[in-house]
Order: sequence, then structure tokens, then C-alpha cells
Amino acid sequence: MFEGPRMTARSRSPGFQPLHPRMRVRSRAAATAAAGVLLVAAFAMTPPVSAQQRNPLQTIGQTVADRASHAYAFERFTVSSHDGSRSWRVHVAVPKTPAPATGWPTFWMLDGNAALIEFDDALLDELAAQPEPHALVFIGYDNDLRIDSPQRNRDYTPALLPPEDAGTAPLGSGGADALADLIERRIHPQVAQRLPIDPQRQTLWGHSLGGLFVLHTLYTRTGAFQTYVAGSPSMWWGNAHAVREGERFIAHNAGHPARVMIHLGGAERVGDRGKRDLSNPRVVAHLKRIQAATPDAAMRLAETLATVPGVDASYREFPGLGHGPMFRASLMGALHAVTGVADRSDTPRPPAGE
Repeated sequence: MFEGPRMTARSRSPGFQPLHPRMRVRSRAAATAAAGVLLVAAFAMTPPVSAQQRNPLQTIGQTVADRASHAYAFERFTVSSHDGSRSWRVHVAVPKTPAPATGWPTFWMLDGNAALIEFDDALLDELAAQPEPHALVFIGYDNDLRIDSPQRNRDYTPALLPPEDAGTAPLGSGGADALADLIERRIHPQVAQRLPIDPQRQTLWGHSLGGLFVLHTLYTRTGAFQTYVAGSPSMWWGNAHAVREGERFIAHNAGHPARVMIHLGGAERVGDRGKRDLSNPRVVAHLKRIQAATPDAAMRLAETLATVPGVDASYREFPGLGHGPMFRASLMGALHAVTGVADRSDTPRPPAGE
């Protein structure tokens, strides 16, 4: 229930524009035409299908958390579920400068293992050199996988109730509230033991299903964070559950302040899914599921949230990008907007070990 940090001129970048009543939106025709040009170029350079498939066994290797940094001190701890069946690995990075009197503003990231490999020493140095450095919290799973799909499919998705689910909720899903409880009651207190936290300046970022979790947290945990960044949120999941949940939030939010940023790739907004292996039944089933929401549902949600009293909503589109590349683009764009570092959203991931 705290006022989140407001957007300043320093935090804006080309393509990052406040929404109505604070955003001038280009005409849909112009946007579609521009997207069409980008798609032509994208198709001309589209790699083979095999090159587009994410390796589910990709590991993270060495990261900035595994070596000494001039700018940040890293710690890590693990938290297990009450039944001991699964564990989360949490990395905490604290600037090596005196803490502000009010405590550190803190940037929390889901898919913490994958987020870690997007950082390098140059980014850490610039983060620490800001007038108001942020502490960093990476919430991942206690293994070396970049993305642990089965676990995130469970933990980042809300529970659906009849008649809403109608068989749309995949098995092993619906754990978002349990994870939110874990973050609030167990992870947050352990982080607070390690560093002073400014309770009025907490940001939560997530991508894809992580973006869905960010929106669910906004809707159901008033005041848990002040800034919510949803990168390419899975609006289609659960037969467009996020759309319905957003409508309820908009109807009942009583002016509680929150800053909300929604990111989407330009290719995503126009429904370009790239080349897919249509001989794979799982791919075909997924393409059918995502039709539950329109490709521009995230953009439309941002436009509507901007009209809600107390909500400072913005939308940023990343020209030509599809879903996978949006992980880095959204994370870097969020760090730029929230912390003031240079915008690295169009830069490649740092080489392993650097």
C-alpha cells in the first residue's frame, strides 16, 4: 500500500512511453504496417526450427554470483517446501556501499537462474554507481538448469476453479498462491535478515509464466511490491485466466497505488510465432491453447490498467522480438526503467563466464 517510484525522464527510453492518459498511441494502422516490415525481415533471417527450440537441459554454468565483484556482495540460501519435496535457490546481491537510511530499494527476479546469466560485471558496476543503487534478489530453483519448466509450470500459475477451468488447467499447475506465500513469509524475511530493505521500493519482475505470476501477485497481494514488471505475460494460460482476473481487479481496486509495466515483443503482438514443428503434437496443442487470448491482450491490459485510479501503468513494445528473446529484453528494459542504468535490451547475453 505504498506509492511506488514514479517514472522520470531519466528512466524513459525510445519505445518506452506512459499509457493513456499519459501515452500518445500511434494509430493501429501505422503500428501494423511497421510490424509487417519487421516481420518480412524476420522471416528472411529465420533460422531452422531446431535452432529455435529451447534446450530444456541447458545449464547456467558460472555466473556473476560465483566470482568476486568490485560492486556487489553475493550471498545465497535455499528454502524448501514444507514437505521437503522441492527447493528454491535464492541469490542476494548487495551493493558494496553504505545502505540508505531507509534501506535498499530491491529488484526481485523470478526464473532467478536464467536471470543471473544475463548479468555481467559491467552491469553490476553501473548498477552500483547509480545515485540510488538497488539490491538484487534472484529466485530460482535449487539446481543448475537455466529454466526448470515442470517446476515453474506449477509455481507460476494460479489455481483455477470450476466452471472457469473447464479442463483448461494443465496437470501440475496452480501453485502461484503457495509460491507467493513462500516469498512473503519465508524468502522475504531471510532477505531482510541479510540487508536493510526499503519497504516502499520493491520491484517484482517475471517473464512469460513469470509475467503471469507478477500480474497475479498485483491482483491478489496488495502492497507486497510497489512496482510490477510483467514481460510477455502468458495471457492465454487457463483459457485467458489473466484477462478475467484483470477485469476483477480493475472493477474492485480501491485506489491502491502500484506501478505496473507490461512488456511485449512486436512479433508477439501481431501473432507471429516463428517457425514451429507442426508435426509435433505438443507444439500443435500449445498453439491451440494460446489462441484463448488475442496476441495483443497484454497491450490492451496495459491500456486499461492505466485508467485505474492509483495505478501508474505503462506499456513497452520491443520491435520484431518473439517470445524467447523477450526474456533478456524485458529484464534489461526493466532494470533500465527502475534503476536508471543504460538500456541493454537490444544487446546480446554476456558470454559465459564473463
